[in-house]
Amino acid sequence: MDHPPRRPRPARGPSRSAPGDGGSFGFLTPIGRENFTGRVYAELRNALMEGRMRPGQRLKIRDLAQSLSVSETPVREAVMQLVRERALRMEQARAITVAGLTLAQYLELREVRMALESMAAAAAATRITEAGIRALERAHAELVRAETAGDAPVAIGANWRFHHGLYRAAAMPELLGVIEGIWLRNGPMLNHLYPHARPTYPGRHRHLDILDGLRARDAAATRAAVIADTVEGGAGLVALLRRMEEGATAAPASPPPRKRQS
Repeated sequence: MDHPPRRPRPARGPSRSAPGDGGSFGFLTPIGRENFTGRVYAELRNALMEGRMRPGQRLKIRDLAQSLSVSETPVREAVMQLVRERALRMEQARAITVAGLTLAQYLELREVRMALESMAAAAAATRITEAGIRALERAHAELVRAETAGDAPVAIGANWRFHHGLYRAAAMPELLGVIEGIWLRNGPMLNHLYPHARPTYPGRHRHLDILDGLRARDAAATRAAVIADTVEGGAGLVALLRRMEEGATAAPASPPPRKRQS
């Protein structure tokens, strides 16, 4: 007996938030339909590098999928990739949290950062365009304004744009990829900076020295300024991590997650 052909089931679209509900993670940008896993991974990766997530923050697959307007499968795949890269951590009962750094880990990664980021800065000094320098000037000016206003999320974002713009100007994509991999783990730690370990300098802000080196096309001066900025700007964070590990202070409350700027 012949049967009428079955109608194909309509494809299930991505899980979406209710109208007006951006989900639980407003720092993420909804993802389009194509190449879900790759785009989810890129969005989560950027959020980590840019300091839009904080150490210890718990991430729920369902809430992430809702915020990104995709199904749970690509989110789960992207999250597991970031667990393998040690940017996220799988806790007991399969809870996913943003990984922090111990003092020893931070100091070790700082040594690696100084070697790689100073290399990128030296290359940028000979390759950056005038428009690129102006973009860094704007990022630094925004950082200063945000620090003065006590706006930690904006300050963290501006600091990231300054450094990422500098290293991107080196035009060394393989080196940039390695640096970004380190910032996957370093970015969330920036949430400890304000107001608990705000960067301070014995003299002028080292970003100004970096800009001077770029304008002069002086690779050695730019390299030295990046190293000084890394050590001096992070001194307060090193001291805070040491106090936390000695039990002299509790882990500080982090500022609210920063929404991504359009």
